[in-house]
Amino acid sequence: MKIGVFTVLFGETPLEETLDLVVDLGLDAVEIGTGAYPGHAHCHPAKLLASDRKLAAFRDAIARRGLTISALSCHGNPLHPKASIARAHHQVFEQTVALARRLEVETVITFSGCPAADARGTQPAWIVSPWPPEFAESLDWQWKERVVPYWKQAARLCRASGVRVAIEMHPNFVVYNPETMLRLRAIAPAVIGCNFDPSHLFWQGADPAAAIRAIGNGIYHVHAKDCRLDPHNIAVNGVLDAKKYTREQERSWIFRTVGYGNDAGVWKGMVSALRVAGYDHVLSIEHEDSLMSGAEGLRKAVAFLKDVVIREPAGVAYWA
Repeated sequence: MKIGVFTVLFGETPLEETLDLVVDLGLDAVEIGTGAYPGHAHCHPAKLLASDRKLAAFRDAIARRGLTISALSCHGNPLHPKASIARAHHQVFEQTVALARRLEVETVITFSGCPAADARGTQPAWIVSPWPPEFAESLDWQWKERVVPYWKQAARLCRASGVRVAIEMHPNFVVYNPETMLRLRAIAPAVIGCNFDPSHLFWQGADPAAAIRAIGNGIYHVHAKDCRLDPHNIAVNGVLDAKKYTREQERSWIFRTVGYGNDAGVWKGMVSALRVAGYDHVLSIEHEDSLMSGAEGLRKAVAFLKDVVIREPAGVAYWA
């Protein structure tokens, strides 16, 4: 396996400077945002697709540093009930798929999306309980009328482009755990897979190693991001928590740099489960730790993961 970083961490730092920082840290790969929620500070698909010169310069900047692109990420909500948002996020997705094809990048990452509860709704509705009964009816409507039709079309686009799409399981979207991931994946199992981010599973009470086993070879990409649970606050309020992430002392959980939420044993268990599932790609560091700077969080994550990843395939002699 390799270690990489989701470059949205570097904000407005120019691409080439960002890549030099990545190389200095000894990383192998970059995951690059292309629009929608991640923004496109380092990559604007429409501009690259319109210019062979710009596209070649972008590709060369990465290749000559010995780096690879682990994925292009356009996390968005193409099922948003506001048509303008849905169109904008779908357009970014289409452009990202086209760019991935030109760059020979295998994987595009996004969210599953979340529609309204019915055809008249104006805001997304995340439904996680079957009662009162109208909620179960709305959930059925979402999947039948919005989720399945959209992802059948999106899968055709990806298949025609030779690209696969990795859905990040994330609360507030229709795919948020392995069960819903596998339900979406069944629409087009050769094209739709998972961007596995354990931080969103920790706080839901799931065991990421067990989740990896459930999804198996449907895992196309992995985020290295941790989550720290607060036992006292959970004992009082449970794990559902809508307070701002900066209210760390009051929250039931917060995102942390890898190693600051769960110890090396937990992460080694996940890496081993990924190996058993056949995953041998990149662990892409995503920094959303509100208790430390991006620079410190990234340095600590790199040091932690270098002792966790499995770089040599089974069968390599110990003296080699």
